[in-house]
Amino acid sequence: MRKSISVKGLSHRHPVPNACRIGSMVFSGAVHGVNPITHDLPSEMADQSANLFANMRAIIEAAGGSVENIVKVDIYLRDSGDRNAVNEEWLRMFPNPESRPARHVQPLPPDSPSLVQSEFIAVIEEAP
Repeated sequence: MRKSISVKGLSHRHPVPNACRIGSMVFSGAVHGVNPITHDLPSEMADQSANLFANMRAIIEAAGGSVENIVKVDIYLRDSGDRNAVNEEWLRMFPNPESRPARHVQPLPPDSPSLVQSEFIAVIEEAP
């Protein structure tokens, strides 16, 4: 059975959840760098990146997992040279080089209000 995952403060404008879980699989929608309390999108890349990874953590935890369950992350950047802030947060969330998800970086449209966005896939073992 499919289960919608929604996190307070991270809801979309449209009627879609933050993620969807079916069985052990979790697929997120777009994860943005907004502040979940103020709903503001910071102007600085470092702040958007910090919010993005915190929001990713909140979504996977709402789905019943942890960041250790994330197996693939797609990062979308408005400026492909803007990876330093993302890499800093990436290393905070995934410090063990022997246990990091796969990652792919793709471009965002130049007129996007976000400097960075992500999507992820996770596998959470079913409870026995």
